Amino acid sequence: MAALTASQAPGAVPARAGAPVERPAGPGPGVSGDSTYRTDLPPLTRRHPGGAPAPVAVLPATVFAAYRQAESELARTAPGCRLRWQLLAAIGQVESGQADGGRVTADGTTVTPILGPRLDGGAFAVVRDTDDGVYDGDRVYDRAVGPMQFIPSTWDRWGADGNGDGRADPDNVFDAASAAGRYLCAGGRDLSAPAGLDGAILGYNHSEAYLRTVRAWYAYFLAGHRVVPDGPATASARPSARPGTPRPRSAPKPTPSPRPRATPSPAPPSPAPSTPSNSLPATGRTAKPLVPVPDPATTLPTGDLLPSGGPLTSNSGDSMASTPSTTAATGR
Repeated sequence: MAALTASQAPGAVPARAGAPVERPAGPGPGVSGDSTYRTDLPPLTRRHPGGAPAPVAVLPATVFAAYRQAESELARTAPGCRLRWQLLAAIGQVESGQADGGRVTADGTTVTPILGPRLDGGAFAVVRDTDDGVYDGDRVYDRAVGPMQFIPSTWDRWGADGNGDGRADPDNVFDAASAAGRYLCAGGRDLSAPAGLDGAILGYNHSEAYLRTVRAWYAYFLAGHRVVPDGPATASARPSARPGTPRPRSAPKPTPSPRPRATPSPAPPSPAPSTPSNSLPATGRTAKPLVPVPDPATTLPTGDLLPSGGPLTSNSGDSMASTPSTTAATGR
């Protein structure tokens, strides 16, 4: 299947969005190769039972900065597009969970490559290698790469240098957000209009389920957000990529010196200086990731949030039903 269905609590009503009003033109897979994506839905509730405030969307600081920068760039270069950073945040949430929770270096580059599944047919589109494995490490088939999940052939056309370092890198969140913004605005789209918005999202992945999921997250980010620190820059289980073009992902760990063997001596040896065992790592971050706490002062709006005006959730009462979900395995 192109996507896995997220689980929801009993009695929850799935989020809905207006039916697509435009189909992207042209054959071939979308930006991400129409591969798997994260299908969990935001907790679209006004308030939790008991009157507790609804949770607010959180964004890692560097990822948030990348989305805002891309919005500003497109406001200058394509003002008629009316791109809002919340749409980039919605796509980034669905495609990579905000770059794996903001696991990026200071310049916005992911600590480890974020790779989609091999596009070799079967459950996915067939996309044979177009980059000789430079971006995705695969010289037979392509794979979507980076926090916004561009397949190499699409990146070659739409890639951008968002952080000004002189190169376009799909693994850099500034570059990827800028490229995604340019792609969404292509062809003179107006993203404030339902047809333009739906067509742009479907251009990323040709799936109405994908459209509904992105639209749900778009509404959630429009309702409010909270910026949190980036994720811990530690190693992950994701495979490495880019053979022949190595790029340092994290500082190498120092190799401890072997302890000298004790030798008999008539005089007692001088005590070795002690090293505190509770020193912080050089990065100043702890190994335990920070857990954001919802802002109790934030209340989600009750009006329509999307251009199409379609409700996202519904039930027999006046309040939206809570739709907790778990993140589905995506293979990324």
